[in-house]
Amino acid sequence: MEASKTVKNYFTTQLLDWHENDNDRSLPWKSESDPYKIWLSEIILQQTRALQGLPYYTRFTETYPTIGNLASAPDEEVFRIWQGLGYYNRCKNMLATARYIANELGGIFPNNYDGIVALKGIGPYTAAAIASFAFGLPHAVVDGNVYRVLSRYFGIDTPIDTTEGKNTFATLAQVLLPEGQSQGYNQAIMDLGATVCAPRNPHCHQCPLQKYCLGFKQGLTGLLPVKSKKLVVTTRYFHYIVLKWNNHLWLQKRTERDIWENLHEPFLIEHSSTLDRQALLTNQQFIDCGFPAKSIEFAGKGTQRLTHRIIQSTFFTVDFQEKPDCTMRDGAWIPVSELKNLAFPKTVLSFLRNNLYF
Repeated sequence: MEASKTVKNYFTTQLLDWHENDNDRSLPWKSESDPYKIWLSEIILQQTRALQGLPYYTRFTETYPTIGNLASAPDEEVFRIWQGLGYYNRCKNMLATARYIANELGGIFPNNYDGIVALKGIGPYTAAAIASFAFGLPHAVVDGNVYRVLSRYFGIDTPIDTTEGKNTFATLAQVLLPEGQSQGYNQAIMDLGATVCAPRNPHCHQCPLQKYCLGFKQGLTGLLPVKSKKLVVTTRYFHYIVLKWNNHLWLQKRTERDIWENLHEPFLIEHSSTLDRQALLTNQQFIDCGFPAKSIEFAGKGTQRLTHRIIQSTFFTVDFQEKPDCTMRDGAWIPVSELKNLAFPKTVLSFLRNNLYF
């Protein structure tokens, strides 16, 4: 059933009043008007919680205060600062966009929605956020927080991961947007979703929208928003062979279009299940490399959870007395003293730090 004009007006006016008087969520990009820094914050916050992204935002804005600084930075340096955030394709696209703006647009960030959404790595939500926060344009943001607030308040059970659902929520969000107040409204609805209308255990009795919230009235907050598809999580089994020689480690760079692209790692054998030391010695890929079987030692395990995958990593070490001539994939012997200059997947970085490589 279509919500009444009274219910819609109440939503917008109460939300703005809460934002003006009670919203105490303080983040540095909220008071920012520089489109570069707003864009930077939005890229960092894709798939990342605000408190986790905050130190990265600070490091990036301090290291690269302008988009020209970022555009001219070496890839390896930028990936090292990004290290630990995950979803590394964001960083790759971020660099490409910075260089496009610096080299093709004269360093001037596009000031309209169409120009912004055309940039690499920017979708409708990010474009709407930049257009609104940087330029005051009337574009409503629709992210996970917005889906949650709208679905609960208006009692909408249309799945948010369907075309119908996306269109329904995008249209409603735009209708609710108050004229000339897009920045405050967009910030308010995202902050309310993050702090009050939380995914689990929402603080309904602190919510300024409770009076007309159908989710609260009908006891549906735990069921909304609705998704039609269940997330399928697969497990991959990585076996890292840490090759050591003369205070050097052999490392390769992941270049294929896969997780952790452009990050460094030791020699890798991926298998359909976890291999112990004895099973590894009979693995054909290990045999083909000609590593000395007697010197291989189990060195630890690590688990990293990604959105759609769990990576189970097992580490082994091999010490060489002389520089080996065994055939391996493209890689290089890196002095231990230089490891701090490279970017690694989180699990590999933890292993290296725990074993005092740096």
